[in-house]
Amino acid sequence: MGMPFNMTPRDVAPVGTKFRCIQTQLPHPEAVETIRRIQQNEPRASESQPPLLWDRAEDVGVFDRFGNKWLDFTSGVLVANSGHAAPEVKQAIVDTAQHGNLHSFAFYNEQRGELTKYLADLSPDGLDKMFLLSSGAEAIEFAVKCCRSHGIKFGGDKKLAIVGFDRGFHGRTLGAQQVGGIPGQKDWIVLRDPAIFNAPFPDGYWQEDVEFETFTEKIRNHGLKPESIAGVVMESFQGGGPDFAPVEYVKRLRRWCDRYGVLLVFDEIQAGCGRSGKFWAFEHYDVKPDLIAFGKGVSSSLPMSGVIGRPDVLDIFDHGSLVSTHSGNPICSAAALANLKKIKNEKLTENAANLGVVLTERLEAIQSKHSARIGRVSSRGLVGGLQTVLAGKKEPDPELAHRIVELCFERGLLFFAPAGAWGQTIKLCPPLTITEEALIEGMDVFASAVDDAIAEQ
Repeated sequence: MGMPFNMTPRDVAPVGTKFRCIQTQLPHPEAVETIRRIQQNEPRASESQPPLLWDRAEDVGVFDRFGNKWLDFTSGVLVANSGHAAPEVKQAIVDTAQHGNLHSFAFYNEQRGELTKYLADLSPDGLDKMFLLSSGAEAIEFAVKCCRSHGIKFGGDKKLAIVGFDRGFHGRTLGAQQVGGIPGQKDWIVLRDPAIFNAPFPDGYWQEDVEFETFTEKIRNHGLKPESIAGVVMESFQGGGPDFAPVEYVKRLRRWCDRYGVLLVFDEIQAGCGRSGKFWAFEHYDVKPDLIAFGKGVSSSLPMSGVIGRPDVLDIFDHGSLVSTHSGNPICSAAALANLKKIKNEKLTENAANLGVVLTERLEAIQSKHSARIGRVSSRGLVGGLQTVLAGKKEPDPELAHRIVELCFERGLLFFAPAGAWGQTIKLCPPLTITEEALIEGMDVFASAVDDAIAEQ
């Protein structure tokens, strides 16, 4: 799906604005030397991003050590919701480390207790318990474990099927990739679990039929009855879009799960913590899940994830059977707590909702200008996506998306490599601390890069 970025240093036009500064060749020759040394010890599959050698990052800016500064539209892949290196988060990390508690295994620590209480208060009533982990994929693996364990307990060993969705992404571990719906990422598995399968995701573009019957029909076609399903795992918005399901579809899904004793899991790993203009993106559907998988933006910095859920689900496991080496690490917990308080106290969720109007308008204007090459744009809060297609066709064009990202890099606007099932989506996800002035400057640069990349072709 991915393709390498140009590693040859080249002259680019200088840039000097309040939010961007480009004053050297890109990539910088010394950066290339360092990147090449790194590549000698890492697999080529990890060579996926524009050739920027990060030195530091502050708020919405990313700096190299050669005097260049990029306006960040990545949030470090939707992590830095409260901005890069937020002072409150940095101080929490420093204070905890200097106090002397860097790691406590499964023993209790104060920071873990404060974080779990704060997260429970931010979650819907009845979702009071949680298991803290380190990565999003771990959270999904545990959510699947919860679904199957609950299904077996109340429905016997035949109630164990898990339904994910086409084009979904939940991580790169064995279970997470089976639940996910990107076919090429599953080829290595070969012996797939037949009780894990995907239903059509009703985005309204790649899957035009958005009726709930597409879900129930998939279960029948898979040779199963609803009573055999243990869990449904859905991204609150599919990251490859971002794509939301229709509200009525999700409401019907919630009722269906209730009817058949199925646990509904919302993957909030990239969607949560204010990103969509609501603290949890599933709030847009006015439903309550049984389990919430979270990560990324919960700390705006250090590795932290987990699953929040109903007590009767998380308490089905025996004493001592939920233990993870870094669960509730005191430094990570302190960072997450400081981050969540900043998001709440500075109304960053509301900022995302307000500026989301600007982001949507600007994306729609770009699509209107290039309707033959931009098949779809979508956004909610401060997450947006532009999906490129071949001229006049409903067929992904990953090369065009790649070129747009490359041109933005040369102009001081940072994106990560194109995402989506075919590498056709350019994701726009700046920190939630971004101002309207910075957002507009970034969108001006982005629009010009789209113009130029399409003109080149």
